[in-house]
Amino acid sequence: MSSILLLTSSPRPDSLSTKIATELAEKIKANNPGKTLVKRDLAADNLPHIDGPFTVAIRTPADARTPEQQELVKVSDALIDELLAADTLVIGTGLINFNIYSSLKTWIDNVARAGRTFTYTETGPKGLATGKKAYIVLASGGVYSEGPAAPLNHAVPYLKSVLGFIGITDVETVYIEGIAFGPEAVEKAIGAAQARASELALAA
Repeated sequence: MSSILLLTSSPRPDSLSTKIATELAEKIKANNPGKTLVKRDLAADNLPHIDGPFTVAIRTPADARTPEQQELVKVSDALIDELLAADTLVIGTGLINFNIYSSLKTWIDNVARAGRTFTYTETGPKGLATGKKAYIVLASGGVYSEGPAAPLNHAVPYLKSVLGFIGITDVETVYIEGIAFGPEAVEKAIGAAQARASELALAA
């Protein structure tokens, strides 16, 4: 059965990126009742950061790993299996210091693995996590989708680059922006994001 993988990464209990990303994932599921919805709260998961022993372990053939090395890659393998099983990916993040939350970066470091989600070929790297649709939901205090601050938005270009590297090239973006400009701006941003999410869910 196909699945929707929802990744949220904000530590804020009132997170708008989590709110809109969850609504989008649930709307896609409602329009596609055959899909299952898998939720992963990266802010609460405390995934392990990659380190020296992990790097050695993933470069060791699976059948040659020590029990300790098998334990080190267990979480990464489970995250990759979860990703590969999904045909839809919904990612929610705030714009923090012009990029994504570190919890989401740690997830990426765990799933972007040679031999699992990409491989090296004579013509260059080739993504293995193909055939998926991805949605990025980005919340920000300022306006970064366009205008003078757009060059500071490293989150969406980075996510599109890394998703494309592992084979996910069909990517849509939902912005919740300008939320630092007062209650009216917040209401307008939420309304625009919800309308965009509904539009994308209907097309999914």
